[in-house]
Amino acid sequence: MWNHRSGRLRAHGYNLQEQRDRWREREAALRKARREQHLVSKRLLRDSDLEEPRDEFQNKPLEELEVLHLLRMSQRGTEKEKEKALISLRHSLQHPETQQTFIRLEGSIRTLIGLLTSNWASLQMEAARCLHELSHADQPNVAEACLPSTSYLLTYLSGHSADFIELCLYTLGNLAVESEAVRRQLLPQGIIPALALCIQSPHAAVLEALGYTLSQLLQANEAPKEIIPSVLDSAILPNMLRLLHPTPELGASVAVEFAWCLHYIICSQVNNPLLISRGALSTLGLLLMDLARAASGSVDTGLDLLACPVLRCFGNLLAEEGAADAGVRVDFADERIIVAMFILMEFFIQHQPSLVPECLWVLNNLTVKDPGLCTALLSLDLVAPLLQLLPISRVVRILVLTILCNIAEKGPFYCQRLWPGPVLPHMLDILTLSDSEVVGQSLELLQLLFVHQPEAAQDFLQHAGLQALEKHKEEPDLQERIQALQEVALGGSSLVPNALALP
Repeated sequence: MWNHRSGRLRAHGYNLQEQRDRWREREAALRKARREQHLVSKRLLRDSDLEEPRDEFQNKPLEELEVLHLLRMSQRGTEKEKEKALISLRHSLQHPETQQTFIRLEGSIRTLIGLLTSNWASLQMEAARCLHELSHADQPNVAEACLPSTSYLLTYLSGHSADFIELCLYTLGNLAVESEAVRRQLLPQGIIPALALCIQSPHAAVLEALGYTLSQLLQANEAPKEIIPSVLDSAILPNMLRLLHPTPELGASVAVEFAWCLHYIICSQVNNPLLISRGALSTLGLLLMDLARAASGSVDTGLDLLACPVLRCFGNLLAEEGAADAGVRVDFADERIIVAMFILMEFFIQHQPSLVPECLWVLNNLTVKDPGLCTALLSLDLVAPLLQLLPISRVVRILVLTILCNIAEKGPFYCQRLWPGPVLPHMLDILTLSDSEVVGQSLELLQLLFVHQPEAAQDFLQHAGLQALEKHKEEPDLQERIQALQEVALGGSSLVPNALALP
């Protein structure tokens, strides 16, 4: 189920699967970079370049007269002659200089639109490919020059050719990604209803392209007010939840695209209670357990492409007020979701260590309010495996300590299960570190243990705990905590952790 979808052969014989694999590898990193650095991610669908001979127009940027010549040729002669001219134009539009020359020419876009709406399928496809090349341009003025074509591209989304629909979707996604003017035109033109119709397609390539286009819209600055409410009111949401589960027919790539779409919707916080009421929380939890089962018997490192957005979706929904009331345990037992997190962490330690914190963050949000899930973690003897993760990184140390605080905060019964055990030596090791945030989190855990389990304070003192604290007594951020920890044996305090949500 988790293998990459087998490549599809086009009319020209070129397999696009390798191209899609490269997209996914590149965008796994770009998803995060786009949020932090405002990078623009576009996709370019070229399926026949390896098969077509090139002529004198295709290997260099064209002058204005040469572009005009190709435009005239595309309107004269036989269908084959017109198609040949469009192919030459398409190749020349791969050059940024030719793109700028093209959009400066009066009537150039109208000529392409005329060919896009012609009665010849071959000319329609080549005109669409020319627009697709323009949509991939780095300069925003090129995308805005293509504005008159958007209503036609939307119309063709209801057509019968999967290849043509796929091309139109990627073109619309590229045009929308960096141009607010394009997005503002697409919304009243009905892009959301058009996507709602497309999402019922049986074709994996169409669904993957739809997911890409939708994700571009959902990441726009105006999305929370102008786009996401319409998406939530459409038929897109139930189909999106359905498509999160990979199938042999669709493969994992479609699920990856829609998992990221759901992630952007959840992060907008427009109406997360609606998502929970529609079963998103249960759907994501069950999917994570499916992923854990796949990880148990697989060495496919592509698993991380789906796990990353699913973990983030699940964790963010858990952080919503009222998520616990929705019943995480409606569809599966406590132990199963906890075990799934540990299976995934074991897998990612070997294949994708950067996802270990994502799993821990989900564990934090599972345990922060639910004593039953804390009990499950203790009953399965998973504290020791949790502590073994401490050396991985600073972020991992903070999250592991936070999860242990969630457990200890639940009271004496839970602290008795944590102590005696492996916690003390690990806390003493952490107190030798110079990282004040990590040390501060360990102090919070020790304080909770001392309040609910007085024997823990005695053990700490017997193992030179006070001497370990001496190293940090001059640190301004830790002085009060150290003093409180020294006094807690006589009068404790409580700590109530909060659920975390990632942007």
